[in-house]
Amino acid sequence: MLLCGGAARRFGGGKLLAGTPPLAERAARNLKGAIARVVAVAPPGDAPLVELLERCGCEVLASDRTSRGMGASLAAAIEACASADGWIVALGDMPAIRPATLGRVAEALAEGATIAAPVDGSGRRGHPVGFSKALRSELLALDGDVGARPLLERHANALTRIVVDDPGIFIDIDSAEDLQKLGSDPGFQRGVNWPVRGST
Repeated sequence: MLLCGGAARRFGGGKLLAGTPPLAERAARNLKGAIARVVAVAPPGDAPLVELLERCGCEVLASDRTSRGMGASLAAAIEACASADGWIVALGDMPAIRPATLGRVAEALAEGATIAAPVDGSGRRGHPVGFSKALRSELLALDGDVGARPLLERHANALTRIVVDDPGIFIDIDSAEDLQKLGSDPGFQRGVNWPVRGST
């Protein structure tokens, strides 16, 4: 699933449609490159974003629960595909994760992992995070803007760490400056000193 419901206040709004190609398109196409079915959660009334996600092959869930934050958006997405054996939670403002990395998270879930996430050589966790159906009830209970962080903390011992050489697992775009750096700063593109996204 692809979470695209944030208000992007630090960016000034319209973040996921910014850039060439737009951030949401990059994130969606990377995810579609690894996973057949992608459910994208978007705010109701954002027709340009919905149209873009549909063009990328996503099933779009327009939910007013996006206004309550990432946790509520995530729960809405889980509810929409509750019969799945697992879910990979990707973020629309993380456009640089390689399809191969996303595929390895999916493989870990298929092989029985309860939670799976990519890490770098030092063990630093990045995105996306995959959850098995064993955590369905806890995911459905999420709300607010803390995402799945409490769940990850509760089940830290169940995390399967997948070592990857992919700086995109750390790169999220919060500001117009970040977007500019994404295209022009080699250090930024390599994830140098880029903090782990901690919301999911």
